[in-house]
Amino acid sequence: MRALTRTWASWVAALGRREAGTSLACFRMGVGVAALYSLLSVGLAGLLDVVWVDCSEGGYACLPPGSGLVAWLGGPTRSVMHGLYGLALASTLAVALGLGGRVSTFVALQTYLAVAYANPHVVGGYDLLITNALWLLVLGNGNATLSLDAKLRTGRFVSAAQVAAWPRYLAVFQLLVVYTTTGLHKLSADWLPAGDFAALYHVFQDPTWRRFDMRWTASVYPLTQLGTAVTWLFEVGAPVLLLWFYARATAERGGRLRRAFAARDLRVGFTALGVCLHVGILLTLDVGPFSLVALSYYFCLWGPHELSRPPGLGVVSGTSGSGIRAPAAERG
Repeated sequence: MRALTRTWASWVAALGRREAGTSLACFRMGVGVAALYSLLSVGLAGLLDVVWVDCSEGGYACLPPGSGLVAWLGGPTRSVMHGLYGLALASTLAVALGLGGRVSTFVALQTYLAVAYANPHVVGGYDLLITNALWLLVLGNGNATLSLDAKLRTGRFVSAAQVAAWPRYLAVFQLLVVYTTTGLHKLSADWLPAGDFAALYHVFQDPTWRRFDMRWTASVYPLTQLGTAVTWLFEVGAPVLLLWFYARATAERGGRLRRAFAARDLRVGFTALGVCLHVGILLTLDVGPFSLVALSYYFCLWGPHELSRPPGLGVVSGTSGSGIRAPAAERG
């Protein structure tokens, strides 16, 4: 019973913890930009009617009647989808700029869902990451600082207003779940030693995804093997970072293993590898805004006090290094 009481008290404390809104604001801006990119990449290519309008009005496919807003408004007709698309653009821009608080974020969530999921054949994994992020921003308060709302409220873009910390924790968990499940779903032997770690080599030879001719990578085959191995290990090893967060958050319980595990800031190496991975994807492959939205989640790995005062090269001192639990003086 005592253990249950302690667990409940820890849960209540975690949900009640508050912090400056810097991390969540950076997350909001990144997600807003990624959502805008996703929408504009279709509209500017002249594909709005092609992919999101029913075949009866010029689309390439006979689309289902839709759900939610699309169904209520009469289905994926040209007028409905154009209206929703325009509203999605305006609201996601408002999210990026930090205007309109939770209302504009909720509108962005609902209209993006309606548009992106109107055609089930063109939905990407990045759409799930974007909509999940928007929902976290509805539940949290990403407009507390670094926003037009803060400027209108206080006369300054930067505000010291406190926000709930748990939406940031959920964003971290979401990021690690994405990496872990992505790694576990790489079932092709090409990602493993049995397949000679040939996955990236094959991707770079396939004109479907690459941005430019990359046949030259055949001459550096060992480097593509190394990239394949590092990518897969990075993804399936993501839960280790979750254990690190736990060790840092429970540092007061002591224990040699806990202290040894949490002595170095694993986020530094994780972030360096992740940024290199996603920048490489952005430069070489055309797979939509996945890397943009994934990198947006990285802001949540760091507490707001850490974004303004970056930690040293992997060395952590005190509980503030976890990004999950700051000292009382910093928590306010």
